Amino acid sequence: MLNNRRIDDAKSNVNSYLPERLITKEPFKQIVFDTYMRNHRESLEVAERLFNQNVSSLWVIVTSYYSMFYIANAVLYKFGYKIGSRIAHKVTADALIVFVRDRIRDNLLENYEYAREEAMAVSDNIVDSFDSERIKRSRFQYETTESIKQKQARTSFERAKEFSVEMEKLLL
Repeated sequence: MLNNRRIDDAKSNVNSYLPERLITKEPFKQIVFDTYMRNHRESLEVAERLFNQNVSSLWVIVTSYYSMFYIANAVLYKFGYKIGSRIAHKVTADALIVFVRDRIRDNLLENYEYAREEAMAVSDNIVDSFDSERIKRSRFQYETTESIKQKQARTSFERAKEFSVEMEKLLL
């Protein structure tokens, strides 16, 4: 669950990212959006194959995360925000909190019989799963043993699938 400090930090960061052009307002171009979505689907498919064939826990985690990264950027782009190449993963995590979190909550409230507090908790968990996977991917890619990676690969893949479902709802 996101805490108030993380939310405040994201808002503050986004306010500095905009003038630094780490996030820009950009007119929609279908080819950019389609590239994000193609990369998302391919990453999720690769993660699924790697997971099902027990090929590499590390790469299940990495490709699961990248599927989340690409669809997050597709959603942000659809909402008018293009993430630049500098510190793109951190910028994306903060932008999700600022620009997407409330839209997920609103979508949950509209489509399900959630109470407002419950919808915010689910929304926060979905957005927080991106941040958790971003941090995990970095740590596991460089610092973790194979036995630990195997235990976390399933969680990463399941989070990526859930994240994908919720992000795709925002694209309808």
